[in-house]
Amino acid sequence: MTAHYHDPNDVLQLKAMKAAAPQEYAAWLGLEKLIGRQDGALPQKYRELIAVAVALSTQCPYCIEAHVKAAKKAGASAEELAETSFIAAALRAGAASLHGAMAMKFYNDSPAPQP
Repeated sequence: MTAHYHDPNDVLQLKAMKAAAPQEYAAWLGLEKLIGRQDGALPQKYRELIAVAVALSTQCPYCIEAHVKAAKKAGASAEELAETSFIAAALRAGAASLHGAMAMKFYNDSPAPQP
């Protein structure tokens, strides 16, 4: 059997993970339930679009699929999804730029090589 990255069947491993770490699994599941919460100040569509943006930034294919489908079900349009995608990309690019500035600071603060 050949292993593949981002295999849709990977999600089946969660059952074994739950058995191995039940408290941690329950805590993780509780966090995931925050997104689907119906009694929050944010409408469900916005909650899902935020989840999509985060999933795009963290590059989790499983989360992307799940939250895009949930966002569509909550009434998000293709235009809203496209805008969400570009906003996430802009923030990701901004973070990379500022981490680049941090890298320059470390470079400038480190001693020059000795001849």
